[in-house]
Amino acid sequence: MSSDTSHSRANDAQAESIDPAGMRVIWLLLVAAFVAILNETTMAIAIPELNASLGIPPELGQWLTSAFMLTMAVVIPTTGFLLQRFTTRQIFLAAMILFSTGTLICLVAPGFSVLLVGRVVQAAGTGIMMPLLMTTMMNVVPAHSRGRMMGRVGLVISLAPAIGPTMSGIVLDSLGWRWLFAIVLPIALIALGLGAKWMTNLGESTHTPIDYVSVVLSVFAFGGIVFGLSQFGGGHGDAGGSSSTGFAWTAIAAGLVFLALFAWRQLILQKEDRALLDLRVFSAKNYVIAVIIMAVVALAMFGTFSLLPLYLQNVAGLNATQSGLVLLPGSILMGVLAPVMGRIYDARGPRTLLVPGSIMIAAAMFAYSMVGAGTPTWVLVVIQTVMSLGLAGSFTPLFSASLGSLERKLYSHGSAALNTMQQVAGAAGTALLISIYSSALHSGEAAGRSVAESGAPGAHNAFLLAAIIALVPVVLSFFIKKPEDQDEAHAEVVDSAAETLAE
Repeated sequence: MSSDTSHSRANDAQAESIDPAGMRVIWLLLVAAFVAILNETTMAIAIPELNASLGIPPELGQWLTSAFMLTMAVVIPTTGFLLQRFTTRQIFLAAMILFSTGTLICLVAPGFSVLLVGRVVQAAGTGIMMPLLMTTMMNVVPAHSRGRMMGRVGLVISLAPAIGPTMSGIVLDSLGWRWLFAIVLPIALIALGLGAKWMTNLGESTHTPIDYVSVVLSVFAFGGIVFGLSQFGGGHGDAGGSSSTGFAWTAIAAGLVFLALFAWRQLILQKEDRALLDLRVFSAKNYVIAVIIMAVVALAMFGTFSLLPLYLQNVAGLNATQSGLVLLPGSILMGVLAPVMGRIYDARGPRTLLVPGSIMIAAAMFAYSMVGAGTPTWVLVVIQTVMSLGLAGSFTPLFSASLGSLERKLYSHGSAALNTMQQVAGAAGTALLISIYSSALHSGEAAGRSVAESGAPGAHNAFLLAAIIALVPVVLSFFIKKPEDQDEAHAEVVDSAAETLAE
């Protein structure tokens, strides 16, 4: 082999490797994402305890979750522009400062109102983090290694939910709700300090002015839709239920009108590359299919995860710690397998993982629709483990195949659109399943039945509907393809390895 050939191959290998500075940034973003997701998963089980401790009704306590989701829905659509307008370092520090400040406010909150403000500030920082992580990953990681690196993202978003509910249950049963924020805050401050020291800028920022009309339209569009959906989730069968339902539909309808106006303005602005959210991402068929699957999975998953703590504690009779432990084995297994899933994606493509993964998600939800108060705890653990395996097999190929189907300049907008759809679908799933459960619960209580007897039929119906919805990804998963650049990059790596062995 000639020296010129060796030199050329060395240069190619260097070009296909991950820059050390870029790798350090990715690890910082992974730590920050872990903290943000850990915070959110600790809250899922804490809402009933917060309602009791603060002396507030469930429909008011639900706003600790609804306001968080609402803020995320408003912030995430703007991240496509923000990630191009500002540097990686500026965005990261702003996100972590917001999150840390919000966590501190929650820690010292004297009552519900201040706690709600803290949750909103937390959400403003959290909404930036995942799009920043995914966009940076796509820009820094070579095409043939994206599955492996997205597997690390899967590891983070799996281990945080594994630790979160269990930690939350133990803390709530022994120390009190303020400790949930007291534990998260030091980790957030450490991540902020490391970022201030080690975070570097990747890529180049633009100087395009922000279109404030688009921001206003986005707030009313996505905010209105998520707000309306959250009102359905807060229904508790009171006398004002009809007027509340009418108000929810009004908010959703107004949100859809503003969404149409927002889309119209983006179509105009994107001709000059000034769009707040560039809709050209939806011209890629593979991206569209992946986003639809992700949205449906999010609808079913977030709805199920919101209903599951209520079911486990009110129907199955478990305490907060036991409820967290039911989720633990599956989440740990999901985290352990995430890097493996990434390597399988790089080698075999998305369908090998996505088809069985989507089938397992639907099967787990059908199984949940058939359990009752007398179901042994180990059966619940098995069902949740199957669902976790399905999620592990779905997230990596969806993230990699969707964003990998776009042009590099559209990565930030693609990430923003993907996360926005996931957020809105999650709000819809939560609203839908909780409404079904709440309606049956309060009808049963009005008839004199216990909470467990009243909640069981509602939970069964809600899980059954989620299972039916989850059949959509099973069908669509057969149409997902591996992006051409990733296929070509993988083939080049294999050919290079074969040539090296031959020599």
